[in-house]
Amino acid sequence: MKPFTTDATRWDAVKTRAATADNHFWYSVQTTGVYCRPSCAARRPLRENVAFYDTRDAARKAGFRPCKRCRPDDEHADARHRKLVEAACRKIGSACQTPKLEDLAREAGLSPQYFHRVFKRIVGVTPHQYAVAKRTERFAAEIRTSERVTDAIYNAGFGANSRFYETAGSRIGMTASALKRGGHDTHIRFEIADSWLGAVLIAATEHGVCAILFGDTEDHLLDDLQTRFPNATFEASEQGSDFARWVRAALAHIEAPAGFSDLPLDVGGTAFQERVWQALRAIPAGTTSSYKDIAERIGQPKATRAVAQACAANPAAIVIPCHRVVRADGGLSGYRWGEARKRKLLAREAAI
Repeated sequence: MKPFTTDATRWDAVKTRAATADNHFWYSVQTTGVYCRPSCAARRPLRENVAFYDTRDAARKAGFRPCKRCRPDDEHADARHRKLVEAACRKIGSACQTPKLEDLAREAGLSPQYFHRVFKRIVGVTPHQYAVAKRTERFAAEIRTSERVTDAIYNAGFGANSRFYETAGSRIGMTASALKRGGHDTHIRFEIADSWLGAVLIAATEHGVCAILFGDTEDHLLDDLQTRFPNATFEASEQGSDFARWVRAALAHIEAPAGFSDLPLDVGGTAFQERVWQALRAIPAGTTSSYKDIAERIGQPKATRAVAQACAANPAAIVIPCHRVVRADGGLSGYRWGEARKRKLLAREAAI
């Protein structure tokens, strides 16, 4: 199933300026006489003035001209921008100190403002957010071998402890010292419930939901949770708490998975995994994308295998909809919680 095939999903993409919808369709604006990419940064038009097209040719034949802001006909610019952004990502990932936006833009030959927009459209996050993710990823590796937490913070590229906690502390879901001890002193609440897909375990830290897992038995689910958080302290849920509300919201989303879940998540992964997971959440319900599609959308077209691995590492079933990713030939491929569940999920979403 090709994504963005209905007017409803296409309008949602235009409203959110979803870069993942680019090259899947184009839209025209009657009042301005132009056609645009879904990610166009121009002022959002009224729905009544918008029409959708499968190809640029169709938009041109309908009498519309290309938008000068998003340049929907400039395929060469797309390819060139992706190469520039990939180079910037490599520079950010290897730098001890985060490069300044102005320096990255100058090397790309673009203005800082335009480079910022291009980077976010292709990667899905801003250069600053990407840099924080990469530094946090380095920190998670450093903390396991450094003698002191402070050493890991500085070695990861944070200029001060305070800077780390301001920009990255919430991403790891626990204190740095707790992470060094494998999650020791981290409190995780969990609840096991029945769903139409079988037993489901929902777990959360104080920051948000950290796991939504399916399994055939309660013992299997508990083993899975403890493997993910070997040194955490587990607690039963409390009625009336934030966690109890999160559980109800998660179960409701599992029952009707067609909408977007706004559950707070505490599922920090590597920078690459987070980019993949963000791209997965942009796939409309009732549609699928291939691993290759996702790799291209995050600006790393050769990373198909790594995308599959990021899908397999997804800790929050359905809320991060890795079930919507299939092989290039449309085959279901694997699913962390079983191919049968994946088939049922896709069938239910297509019917809603």
